[in-house]
Amino acid sequence: MELHLKIIGLLLMLLAFVHVIFPRYFEWKEELKSLSLINREMTYVHTFFIALIVLMFGVLSFFYSFELVHTPFGKVISLGMGIFWSFRLIAQFFGYSAENWKGKRFETLVHVVFTLLWVYMTSTYCLIYLIRS
Repeated sequence: MELHLKIIGLLLMLLAFVHVIFPRYFEWKEELKSLSLINREMTYVHTFFIALIVLMFGVLSFFYSFELVHTPFGKVISLGMGIFWSFRLIAQFFGYSAENWKGKRFETLVHVVFTLLWVYMTSTYCLIYLIRS
């Protein structure tokens, strides 16, 4: 399980840094013009904090994999992260419209890859909690 946490840790740290390109890739400067100032700011601030928590999950998973797998407190933290990612997995299907990806090759690939990633992370973190070490 430690190897899986190291892999997840690297993937999460990479994902955290990918958030840097979101404003340009999604053309937020233009797309968010019609929003009020507070809604524009909330988009940027929340994106920053999501990236920060994803980075922290990645650091914790990569550098403290042994503790997450082999200590009672680590198992509880793993369960918490498993619950977090299970809600993210649910949001993949109920938080985003299929209109965003259906019939679009690249977007469908991204949808499938991230669905698999959320399943992998959810199952890994939850299994850590369930397996006795």
